[in-house]
Amino acid sequence: MMDIHMLGIDIAKNIFQLHGADHSGKSIFKKRVARDQLANTVANLPLCEIVMEACSGSNYWARIFQESGHTVKLISPQFVTPFVKTNKNDANDAEAIVEAASRPSMNFVPVKQIAQQDIQLIHRVRSRLSKNRTALINEIRGLNVEYGIIVTPGAAKVRKSLCSIISDEKNELTDLSRACMQELYDELVEVEKRLKQQDKKIKNICKNNDTCRRLLTVPGVGELTATAMIASVSNANEFNNGRHLSAWLGLVPRQSSSGNKQVLLGISKRGDRYLRMLLIHGARAVLTRYKNTENDYGRWVLGKKSTLNLNKAAVALANKNARIIYSVLKTGCEFESNHCHKVAA
Repeated sequence: MMDIHMLGIDIAKNIFQLHGADHSGKSIFKKRVARDQLANTVANLPLCEIVMEACSGSNYWARIFQESGHTVKLISPQFVTPFVKTNKNDANDAEAIVEAASRPSMNFVPVKQIAQQDIQLIHRVRSRLSKNRTALINEIRGLNVEYGIIVTPGAAKVRKSLCSIISDEKNELTDLSRACMQELYDELVEVEKRLKQQDKKIKNICKNNDTCRRLLTVPGVGELTATAMIASVSNANEFNNGRHLSAWLGLVPRQSSSGNKQVLLGISKRGDRYLRMLLIHGARAVLTRYKNTENDYGRWVLGKKSTLNLNKAAVALANKNARIIYSVLKTGCEFESNHCHKVAA
């Protein structure tokens, strides 16, 4: 029986490349497998550590392999690229995955469970609808300018204004253009209706999840951020501390240091862009609306507002909130504003 210690799988749509190595890192198993045979092939192998690149379909296969008793890890593709030898092909990619995963300091991507994927699915659909609404609003405003009509920005204002524009027979709209504007109005109403449906789903998930309810006690964290966080982070133990989570979200400075000269640049912007955006938007809301300066959190926010511009203060607060979120996830306790310096460590 083969003593496979680590199995690297280069996943694709139809053909999968397997590369197995023993404890010393020596290659002892190579095989190309069709999609419909992959689950059985892996299930019949000795229990080992399976590593794949974090990409489309990787979470599905990770859950399949976990059901067979294997330990599964996902690795970011950017960490695999430097280990690809000579030419790029499936066999070399699978070998590079094993090489990269063998490094003791390597960071891995958490495997998403099916409930997390459901939440992420809703967020992805909602995000696309939101972008579609923005594009549609911009199109409506731009087309109306060609007829000398200025539409005030804002979804609600555009919808209300467009309704009045269509019914106003004194403007320059022709019968053809008026009919097109009616179609655009109907499309906008439909998009907003679908957006509200997704918001309702997110609200129900948040209402029925204890972890989400605890996250809502953190200023700047709403239903969107709370559900997106639990969809991305299944277990706080996957991170060493709050700073590790913040770095994973790309909210810590990049470095360009050498010798005794340390240079800190802008934030790294690594990790989940969507989750980072939600945290920063939530931080902006706190900076403009949070008025309680009698607690530790409020005094910290006031200090940042007085020493930094709005954008830098928002990123700094998003960084702090990410660390607080880690503490909430780790301890299972609600956030206490008078002890923010403790939970944000």
